[in-house]
Amino acid sequence: MLLAGTTAPGPSFQERLLASHNHERAAVGVAPLVWSPHLQASAQRWANYLAATGKFQHAPESDVDPQGENLWAGTRNYFNPDDMVGAWAREKRYFRQGTFPANSTTGKVEDVGHYTQLVWRQTAEVGCARAAGAAEEVLVCRYANPGNYEGGKPF
Repeated sequence: MLLAGTTAPGPSFQERLLASHNHERAAVGVAPLVWSPHLQASAQRWANYLAATGKFQHAPESDVDPQGENLWAGTRNYFNPDDMVGAWAREKRYFRQGTFPANSTTGKVEDVGHYTQLVWRQTAEVGCARAAGAAEEVLVCRYANPGNYEGGKPF
């Protein structure tokens, strides 16, 4: 029960990230993702590393625990989860159906790779984390099963 003059808390950062992911997936008819604490912990370790070092690069791939990954960086405390995921979703303007990596109307996989991971049909789980560096905030999202496999179709 809420006290008079108070409002219910809004969705958490995590809930908004998941909802933004699932909004894009619903638009192409693929199953929604579920949140993974394991992937979130993995993403947090890499986000902390990127924030501490000022680097902006993908983590080395693991054969033992393969995970897809999307990275985002921007001004601290300025962008919301919808903006962050939206930056990846905007790549759909260059997307065309077909087998990966021939999904870009520009001929460059980097123009659609974040989007295709976002909507990859075989991906079922996501976990994201953010960390603040000296100059900017970093968001890392990790995905299982990973997407963007050569010869695969995103959806």
